[in-house]
Parts: sequence; C-alpha cells; structure tokens
Amino acid sequence: MIKVRVLDRQEAKAGPRQATDALDLARRLPRIVIEARRIAATAAHGIHGRRQAGPGEAFWQFRAFTPGEPANRIDWRRSARDDRHYVREREWEAAHTIWLWIDRSASMGFSSSLALAPKVERALVLGLALADVLVRGGERVGLMGLSNPAATRAIVDKLAEALAADRAPQDLPPAMPLPPLTEAVLIGDFLSPATKVREAIERIAARGARGHLVLVVDPVEETFPFEGQAVLADLEGPDTLRVGDAGSFRAMYLERMAAHREALRDACARRGWTLTIHRTDRPASEALLTLARRIADRGGAGVGPVLAAGG
Repeated sequence: MIKVRVLDRQEAKAGPRQATDALDLARRLPRIVIEARRIAATAAHGIHGRRQAGPGEAFWQFRAFTPGEPANRIDWRRSARDDRHYVREREWEAAHTIWLWIDRSASMGFSSSLALAPKVERALVLGLALADVLVRGGERVGLMGLSNPAATRAIVDKLAEALAADRAPQDLPPAMPLPPLTEAVLIGDFLSPATKVREAIERIAARGARGHLVLVVDPVEETFPFEGQAVLADLEGPDTLRVGDAGSFRAMYLERMAAHREALRDACARRGWTLTIHRTDRPASEALLTLARRIADRGGAGVGPVLAAGG
C-alpha cells in the first residue's frame, strides 16, 4: 500500500526545512561514496576500451606483418608458432573528457515512501559511480564549475570533496560552453521551466560538445497517487497550493508533466543529446548500465557495454 501523507498548512511550511535536511551532505557523503564504489565495482569486469588500434599499453590483437613495416614490430613468440610473421597491436588509449553536473537544489531533497533513496542521494551515487567507471576505462572526469578533469583512481573522493565544499548549488548547470570531442552528463530532476533547461543545453553544446541528460524522478512524481484534499509545497520557495480534489487534479498534473518531459526530450534532440529517465524506486545500477552504454555507443569514451547488474 502506498503511504502518502496529506500535509496540513503548518507541515507544508516545514517542507523546505525537511528538504534541506536531505541535502546535508556532510553526514551523507561517506555512505554515498561507499555506495557509488560498490555499484561501480559491479560493472568493472565488463569495462573495456575502444577496441581501436593506436598508442597504448593494453594488448588488443595480433595481425599479419605487412612488408615494409619495421622488423622490430614483429612479435617473434607468436610468429614462431606459424609460417607467418605477426605484429602485436595495442589498444588506443587517448583519454576523453567527460564533464559531470549533479543537481543538489532543494527539490532534489524530495523522497516518498516508494523511493529507495532521496533524489539527491541517487543523483550523487549515480554521478560518482559513473565517474569511477569512466576513469577505470581510461577517461578524464571533471565537475562543471567545481573541479578540473582528472583520471586519478581516487576520482570518487576528489569529486566528493568538491561537492561537499560547494555551499551554493544551483538548479541548472553553469553557462560553460564545452569544446568539441568532450561530453557533458547532467543529472537532476530538471523541474525548472523547460525553456531554461533548453537554454542551458544550448550554452553547453554551443561549441559542439555532446551530452546526456539524466532525469531523476521519484515514483510519486510520476504517478501523483494522492486522493482527497492535499497541500502541495514548493521546496524552493514559500508557495503552497491547496488542492480540493487531488484525484481530479491528477489528470491535469500528469498532462503538464508529460508536456514538460516532451519539451526536455526535444531540447536534447536538437543537439543530438540523449535523455535517460531514472526512477528512485529502481536500482542505481540500471541507470549506470544505460548511461555507460549510451556514452560508449557515441564513441566518446573508453567504457564499453557494462555487463554486470546489481546495486
């Protein structure tokens, strides 16, 4: 049975304070970091590089020696097994840059009894786990407006420290046009007006950067399972809305949400970005798998299809 409490006016006013408690990263980050590492570890054995020949250390394949090539490229051990000469090719390992942005505004503090975690916790776990997976695949990862790209194995700690030090999170990413051959991964609920989200995408993609929008939603936000009288509180301001018949209000709410979602999908499509929708009643690993595949399919990152499940 779904547990949804109808707030009275006094409780509705307390909503922003409750959301602020959910956004207190000081005590939550250690647990979030552990969870992110656990989820990333389930994917680690499925990671592989770009499978493209080039400079690097990792062995990829043998191929037949071509006359005219330097003789020192021949792998004599492999060639001794055959009547032909073979060359050992190494996998291309040129690092790619991925920029993350994780929404930590007040609306991300929302969590219903159906959710496995508040939206902000899920967004942080997903973002940090993705960073770990990408760095394992040879990529560089940075936080937009907070930290420069790095390929250190301590990337989760580095990003967590930058997030904890940021005392003024915004509900939209910074106006930071990214260069070509980089990718942005924006994770949040994106409840801001769709026009503002579209403007943010346009600014980031102005120089040709590719990107991915990850929409984190609570199941209650998707279904609006309220009945009777209800008071809806704005977690980012003092406004409240008293609804006389929540059941009748549901159809209008769902229509508005569908229109907003379609506008976000269109904003992504205009720039060739992808849109991933992740509900907080589902495991974080599902979104990580989807996102890793989409980044790999774009040819922009060294992480291949992640085959492990869990989380």
